[in-house]
Formats: sequence, C-alpha cells, structure tokens
Amino acid sequence: MEFEPVIGLEVHVELQTRSKMFCSCPVVDSTQAQPNTAVCPVCAGMPGVLPVVNRRAVEFGVRVALALECQVAPISLFARKNYFYPDLPKGYQISQYEYPLAVNGFLDVRTAEGERRIRIRRVHLEEDTGKLTHVGKGGESYSLVDLNRAGVPLLEIVSEPDMHTVEEVRAYATALRDLVRYLGVNSGDMQKGVMRFEANVSLRPRGSLELGTRTEIKNLNSFRALERAVAYEIRRQASRLRRGKSVRQETVGWDDLKGRTFSQRGKEEAHDYRYFPEPDLPPLAIEAGWVEQVRAALPELPRARFARFCSQYGLSEYDAGLLVEDPAVADYFEAAVRSAPEAPPKALANWITGELFGLLKQSGQTIQAAAVRPEALADLVRRQEAGQITGTVAKQVLAEMYASGRTAEEIIAASGLEQISDSGFIARLVEEILSENPQEVATYLAGKETVAQWFFGQVMRAAGGRANPQVVQSELVRRLNKLKYSQNKK
Repeated sequence: MEFEPVIGLEVHVELQTRSKMFCSCPVVDSTQAQPNTAVCPVCAGMPGVLPVVNRRAVEFGVRVALALECQVAPISLFARKNYFYPDLPKGYQISQYEYPLAVNGFLDVRTAEGERRIRIRRVHLEEDTGKLTHVGKGGESYSLVDLNRAGVPLLEIVSEPDMHTVEEVRAYATALRDLVRYLGVNSGDMQKGVMRFEANVSLRPRGSLELGTRTEIKNLNSFRALERAVAYEIRRQASRLRRGKSVRQETVGWDDLKGRTFSQRGKEEAHDYRYFPEPDLPPLAIEAGWVEQVRAALPELPRARFARFCSQYGLSEYDAGLLVEDPAVADYFEAAVRSAPEAPPKALANWITGELFGLLKQSGQTIQAAAVRPEALADLVRRQEAGQITGTVAKQVLAEMYASGRTAEEIIAASGLEQISDSGFIARLVEEILSENPQEVATYLAGKETVAQWFFGQVMRAAGGRANPQVVQSELVRRLNKLKYSQNKK
C-alpha cells in the first residue's frame, strides 16, 4: 500500500528585542555571554514577582502575523502552560493558547513542482526556556542550567498539516526564515538556536482524507536536521505500517550522529498542560489603528522582491532566489546596479553569487563586513564588461580588493593589468607558441582539433591572462587554418 506523508511544522522564533518578554533583563547571545549573567528575580521565577509584557515583542509578533496574512486578534490572552521545566525555574511557561495573537494566515512557497500554499493555523507569543548542559554519564552525571535565555521573547508559528514531501518542508522552513529576517525580528542564525523547528509527521493511505497517528520531532535547529529527521520518520512509520504494526503517538528526539529518531515520551494533549489564564497579566488589547501603523511600516517582503528581481533586472529564478534569500545581499546587489547602470545586472548577480560568495565563505565574513563595497564591485564588473581587463584578471583583482580594500582602478594601474588587445603583439605570441610546440601542431593537423584549446590556454598564460580572448581566438583560427591550407597543398 502506498502512503502519503502529512506534515505540519511548529516554528519557534526568538525575537530580537533588547529586553526579555516579561522583565527588563537584556537579551544576550547565549553562545557568547557568561552563564546566568542576564537574570533577575522575574525570569529566575522568584516568588511574588510580577511579569510585564514587552511592547516591542508584541509589535514584532504583529509584524510577522501581518506578513503571513493572519488575522490579528483585538484581544489575546496569556496563559500558564504547566509541566516540569528543569530549565524554567517557576515550573510553568507563560504562553498563549486558546486566544492567540493571530490566526488563519498562509505562506506561499516555491518548489520544483510549482508554487504551494501552506496555511498558518496560529501565531502566538511566549517565553523561551533556559539552556541545559548535561555533564558525565551514568551515576556520575549531572546537569547545569544557564538562565540567560529564560524569558527571551519567543514567537511560535504553527502551520496546518499541509506539507506532504521533505522538499515542501524545506521550502516552507527556508521561506519562513527569509521572512523573519526581512522583517528585522530575527537574525536567522540557525547555529545560535534563534530559530527551532518541531515537525508533526503522520502517514495515511494515499487518497485517504483521514489523518494518521502522528509523532512530534522536537528541537530541530538546522535545515539539514529538519530534512533528515522528517525523511527518517516517514520511512520508519511506513515500515511499521507495511508490517501491520501501529504508530504510537509520541514525542521523539533526533540523534544527528546516528541519523534516527528516538522516543522521549508519550505525546501530550492540550489538557495535559493544564492551561489556565495567567493571573498576573491582563488581556492583551491591540488597537486596530496601531495594527495598521505596523502594516504600513512593513518592508518589501522576499516574495515581492523575488518577483521584482526577475522582472526588473531580467534575472533567472535561480539567481533571484540566491540574492533575495538574505536581505543584506539583495540590498548589496541593488546598490551595485544603481552605481553602475552600464554594468549588466546579470553579470553583477553572477559576480556576487560566484566569486564574492566564495571569498565571504573563505573568510567567514558577512557581506556587510566585506571590504569590497557595492560600488567598488560594480566598477570592477564595468571594466571587465568594457574589455579593459579579462575575466581571469578581474578575479585576481577582486581577490586583492577583498584583501586590501583598494579599488580596482588602483590595483590595475599599480600592477599593469590592463587587457592587451594589440593584434600585432598577440600574433607574435601565437607564432611563438606554435613554433615551440611542433608535436602538438602535428597532432592538430592530424585531426585532433581539440588541441586548439590547449594552444589558446598557452597563449593566455604567456600573456599573463591579460590578452583579449577574442583577439587570441581569432588569431589562432587564422594561423591554424593557414597551416591546414599549407598541409593540404602538399
């Protein structure tokens, strides 16, 4: 029997506010700060303290909700979600459940099969937990807790179970990350755990409308882990169903080293958490006028920018997708286009996503920190397109620009790297290469015409990469045809 996977995602997004969700403690980078240095009685769960809602976090939540075409609730409620949290000292989490911040949205994503619409069930605010570090094994093991992250504003985005393939899951997750980065509410830095996924996976007979028993895969903090975990869980459930066994509703973890899921506990239902309204917080009232102010301030979103890059600049969907993924890269590209209108946008896109991306990866820098500014790259591309330098030389110049911060003009002038188009000079080089390699000439004349490319490479090398490729190619064709003609006359 064939099975159809049914997948929904719960995505937890840390909000980039200066202070925590319910107190004035600063939000710090948990991977850099000393443990337990950004903690106060409120986020440490001391008796008698009172939480206060972070207005900026609410604004960020509304931004995301509007970008996802959700209906923002005029009144939403915070609740206590109860179960034992070793990394949340008060023993419960302040979250939203029955009356969330926003509901009924959607996100359109691009896949190889075309565009898919993934419905959004709810968007709600809550607080993050602390971070546990487990030390040792067996009877000598213990755990350490860092509460720097406890109380950090968290936005949970819950999709409907509208995804049916691993590709759709990846497309939805990456589109969501792009969105929150454009909105300025999250850095999208997966390595720092600021965005985490939980996948609900079930299988049903293909063609059936009835949902199967689901498992929830917890705490996936990379796209790779998300893809691998969902793919494994689909295979595991399919194997059980084919053998006539049932799937247990449970929460599972993901072992990235072993490449498999493992059981953690039986899957809780809402009543297991004993939700009740948070008695220390009043209902969250959001005025319609304020919502419209937030809507008016939304930036151009990734989907709109992607469409514009394809239509306005004539880019392929692949190139536009690479540029639009990071708003800083998209801004860089448009700044380069504006500074050199004569440089083709396609060429600029190729240089950014090719050579510049390579240099950024090697150095570990972001594009904002790169020494090569948009106008400097545009000037280099303009010179190469105008024939002042060859493509090979342009790559050398870009590497020097990246390392030193100097302009293309300075580097080209100092090193004498201008392209050589002098036909007489190039003709002499071609003559020398052919004269120095009689065996290769004989091979070419015997019918192996691919040797012509080898000759081309030797001429370019002799010219230090500065010779005009078109002039070299033309002269080589002329000389080799002449040799052929001489041979045929004999």
